[in-house]
Amino acid sequence: MTKFISISVIICLIVGGIGYFYPNALWLYAIIVPIILLGISDLTQTKHSLKHNFPIIGRMRWWAEWMRPKIYQYFIESDTDGAPFNRLSRTVIYQRAKKANDTTPFGTQLNVYETGYEWLNHSISPLHHDKVNHDPRVLVGGPDCKQPYSASIFNVSAMSFGSLSKNAIMALNGGAKIGNFAHNTGEGGLSPYHLGPGGDVIWQIGTGYFSCRNNDGSFNYEAFAERAVLPNVKMIEIKLSQGAKPGHGGILPAAKVTDEIAKIRLVEKGKDVLSPPYHTAFSTPLQLVQFIKKLRELSGGKPVGFKLCIGQKSQFVAICKAMVKTEIMPDFITVDGGEGGTGAAPLEFSNSVGMPLRDALAFVYDALHGFGIKKHIKIIASGKVHTGFDLVKNISLGADMCNGARAMMLALGCIQALECNSNTCPTGVATQNPKLFAGLNVDDKKVRVANYQHETIKAAVELMSAAGIDHPDHLHRSHIYRRVSANQIQTYAEMYPYLLKGSLLEAPYPQGWEMLVMHSSEETFDNAVKYA
Repeated sequence: MTKFISISVIICLIVGGIGYFYPNALWLYAIIVPIILLGISDLTQTKHSLKHNFPIIGRMRWWAEWMRPKIYQYFIESDTDGAPFNRLSRTVIYQRAKKANDTTPFGTQLNVYETGYEWLNHSISPLHHDKVNHDPRVLVGGPDCKQPYSASIFNVSAMSFGSLSKNAIMALNGGAKIGNFAHNTGEGGLSPYHLGPGGDVIWQIGTGYFSCRNNDGSFNYEAFAERAVLPNVKMIEIKLSQGAKPGHGGILPAAKVTDEIAKIRLVEKGKDVLSPPYHTAFSTPLQLVQFIKKLRELSGGKPVGFKLCIGQKSQFVAICKAMVKTEIMPDFITVDGGEGGTGAAPLEFSNSVGMPLRDALAFVYDALHGFGIKKHIKIIASGKVHTGFDLVKNISLGADMCNGARAMMLALGCIQALECNSNTCPTGVATQNPKLFAGLNVDDKKVRVANYQHETIKAAVELMSAAGIDHPDHLHRSHIYRRVSANQIQTYAEMYPYLLKGSLLEAPYPQGWEMLVMHSSEETFDNAVKYA
């Protein structure tokens, strides 16, 4: 505000000088004064953080959208696995967040004959909307869980305080409170901004053990127990790896490490915070399940699970073997696709490391089902989830629920300026600069987050209703079709055939699984690598 007033005064003095020496140029006032008034209006409004942070100039975004040809909105920008994330999708997210009309004219905007096009076949006898559950829930908690959690099928994925501003975190958690869904903290620790608004929290614990670490970076069980019993904390998630940079460890650039963040994370201010690429609290599959058991006990019996981006398949099989041997199982497993991720990451890791979500999700479900333990474990899908159709697709492949990060950021007002790693996010979402995040109005944006989540679930329920399906539990792989070539179509069931329950417990093993099962061991991750 101070900058704008100063600039306005200077402009007025210049125009006043011109008017004094050149009386015929007084018409300039008719231009300058309205611009100043428009700038003041931008500064005082709370709906658009971009206008607040950049008066007048910020309006260029909307002017550009208004001037471009409408059809340009629908040009496709392909994801790494070929799934469309296009301008139409982003427009729908913005419209749902504002509860505006999210319908589109002139039919399908995608090329239905292009390889990769996917769809859901409808039923000739669809269900009436009144006969379906419009807020389907998933009960997370296995036989050893004393405090199971009733979760929404769509929640906020992991984004840390530090990567995101405190206003963004409060808006996300406030939206979760309004909409009765969960908010994952990301690995950056459990901050006051996750707890203050009162939304349900999934506390993620990464390799850096932020908020529960000793000075040397090792895991602090006492600090964990103190925070895990907080009523807002509904589930605990151990992050083994993430889609943006699997096998690398988290990155928080030094520019974002403020005094407050350094205190919360127990790290040094002004230096890059690089999480280790691996955990020090455990190093084998057996130790991992024992770690899960201990955290569940220290939390008072809350659901404990782990998150990973699938890499070497045999290592996940080794974890399954450890579960079967010890009968200790996580309450949930979050599967992150290699195409996911919203934070800073090396380019090669973002583009070329980690299994894409669709393949990983089918593999994890089949492995758990093949070992006969899926009934105890819920699967959460995470990786560019932004529409109701994404929910339907992932659930049909084996997920019980989904998390979204990028779409939730868009609901907050993110314009994909690609400044997430530079601390200069113009909308105040991914920055620790108080001059920028002050423009993000929490009271307004938390409603938009809740609106977007609600409308997306509504869309998923309507899709299922059109197919004659009354609950997500009844979705399966045969419901989704994909064009695999110009003249060939396959269902997900044909692309990813189901395994028989218990078929991985003893030989002969299903085709393609023999080496994975025979050469993986619950005793170690290392021996399995060459058979991945």
